Amino acid sequence: MSLTITTETQKPSFSDTVDTDHLSANLVIRQDPFAITLDAPALLAVALLLVLGMHSISRLTLDALILLIPLALLIQNDYQNFLKLGPGGTPPTPAGYARLTWYRLFTLRDPFLAPPSDPALLPSTGLLPATTLPYRPGPRPSVAGLAPQRQLTQAGSLAAYTALRASLAALAARVPHKFGTATSSVEKHGFALFARHALNVCGNGEVVHIHTSDRSMHMNLHPDDIRVVLERGWGQRHPMAWRGLVKAPVPVTFVMVYAPRDESDLRIVRKIIEAAIWYTTAEKVEIQPEAES
Repeated sequence: MSLTITTETQKPSFSDTVDTDHLSANLVIRQDPFAITLDAPALLAVALLLVLGMHSISRLTLDALILLIPLALLIQNDYQNFLKLGPGGTPPTPAGYARLTWYRLFTLRDPFLAPPSDPALLPSTGLLPATTLPYRPGPRPSVAGLAPQRQLTQAGSLAAYTALRASLAALAARVPHKFGTATSSVEKHGFALFARHALNVCGNGEVVHIHTSDRSMHMNLHPDDIRVVLERGWGQRHPMAWRGLVKAPVPVTFVMVYAPRDESDLRIVRKIIEAAIWYTTAEKVEIQPEAES
């Protein structure tokens, strides 16, 4: 698992070419269900193998084979689904997959339950007023994976994705002493906005990163704002954002925000990112929509 969460105040190297991902990335992320189909020849072969096995190998060995072969096929299917999620914070290798399998034991049971507020947390309150943040139209999209975690349905529009990147890049250009853009230090892929002087540090001050494949994003929010985002249907918590005896690879405040589908969604997503800036820096910043043109 190579998710990088640091408490140091070092700053990433910002550049004009913030990442090497292509805007035309394939948005279809397929997750295949596990299935075994046996036609007549296959059924005959299985029957013959069972009969021969009962007369040629021990009962214990035969029982182990009957259990292990479907289990091996299940693991192979799960591993292939992990690879189909695309690049992310975990190396697409058997070792990376094995580590994620371990983390599955501790994942959040309810990604739509906000973490409790901490009285000692700064800033002390969130930024998003529940009364003005509208509900997200339609059902929630399907989401899969741990690291990477990706949105499978309701793909975001390329126009909204491009406009959002332009808005964040313009913010960094407008106040370069406060913000910069670079490839995500958490995921190692995708466009990200960084705060140069972070109060709540995640990934060298990373505020938000956007996934090129599905155009969803991850960010850290104040627990108050997480509650509003969850209630209004704009996102869900990262499954590894737990708090317990085993150290989580991401902060408890780590949240997925769904990909904006149109200009209306984009306006709300900008407000949510402003809340992420507030939580990261304790400073109110407006992301200008005029920067999209």
